[in-house]
Amino acid sequence: MTHTQSTKTATATEILSLTIAPACVLRGQNALARSRDAITRLGKRPLIVGGSNSLATAKPYLQPILEGTGARAGTGAPPLKSAEIAYGKDCSETSLEHLREAASNHEADFILGVGGGKALDAAKLLAHQCLLPIATIPTSAATCAAWTALSNIYSEQGAFQYDVTLARCPDLLILDYGLIQTAPQRTLVAGIGDAIAKWYEASVSSGHSEQTMIVSAVQQARILRDILFQKSAIALQEPGSETWQEVTDAVVLLAGVIGGIGGAQCRTVAAHAVHNGLTHLLASHGTLHGEKVAYGILVQLRLEEMLQNNQLAATARQQLLKFYGEIGLPQTLDSLGLGDISLTELQRAAEIACNPNSDIHRLPFKVVPEQLMAAMVSTTAPVGELKVKN
Repeated sequence: MTHTQSTKTATATEILSLTIAPACVLRGQNALARSRDAITRLGKRPLIVGGSNSLATAKPYLQPILEGTGARAGTGAPPLKSAEIAYGKDCSETSLEHLREAASNHEADFILGVGGGKALDAAKLLAHQCLLPIATIPTSAATCAAWTALSNIYSEQGAFQYDVTLARCPDLLILDYGLIQTAPQRTLVAGIGDAIAKWYEASVSSGHSEQTMIVSAVQQARILRDILFQKSAIALQEPGSETWQEVTDAVVLLAGVIGGIGGAQCRTVAAHAVHNGLTHLLASHGTLHGEKVAYGILVQLRLEEMLQNNQLAATARQQLLKFYGEIGLPQTLDSLGLGDISLTELQRAAEIACNPNSDIHRLPFKVVPEQLMAAMVSTTAPVGELKVKN
């Protein structure tokens, strides 16, 4: 997930507000079937917000809960008066306007967000704007959006615009492994790419911090990276297994913990900035968020290698290239489906990634679009090749 805000270091007199975690997390193979009590504590008139495909996939899981007919619903449990609406193509200002109208018309007293990252971002922001409780139900493990107090806003054309910090994390998160397992395996691979970025970005933005919570977040990011290195390949070979569940927890839950504990200082740097720039290219819209972020990690390490002669970054890049090859994450523009973009399009993406408010400027050195372009086309280059002067 992306976040743009000041890199100012907190002083002893400042008040820091951390939105660390959902109020309640239910997780398990049949978590939704066991969730009616937790859901009904939020209200009686939910507006269910999701993608059209996600809503259809989740319906068999949700219907018994909404109707009070599930095995664990209780005798004579009254049905919830629900309505549902597809959020649209993107979490955009226009889609939020339609969602607010739907919430008002339904007289919703809480929001149920169902789907992937953009659907959950839309649902969370809707709840935030309408001052309503929210439960998030991810249908894939592609991001940690179900956890976080953050929503990303895109244009109607799918280009990243800005993000919104929310007042709190969701009131309820339901991680149902059975529902997650219905998603294509590619979504978990993308989620691994998004989650592993936490280490490479947090260690750069906050690795020298002495603040207790940030130190904790950076160390958790290192643990997250190690879990994914050790277990991802096995998890992908054994869907639904205990190892698969552990990787799903790492991607959806632990990645969210890191952003919550570390706050804005401990979230995104160049990898997400590259993602944001690429979203402005129409050709990139066939790739998932985590796939672009994963490629962005390689670009970030390449920048560190080229502009700082950082051999640790060079070694980390080679390690990631091997890992990406094992699990199927993109290593180059070509493997992102962007091998045919023009130099003008590449420059446009680089310029957006380097705009004055970009998270790329959390790097400990200055980056200009020409340098970023050089890194973007050399993510698989041998160590030491293509040095660029400051």
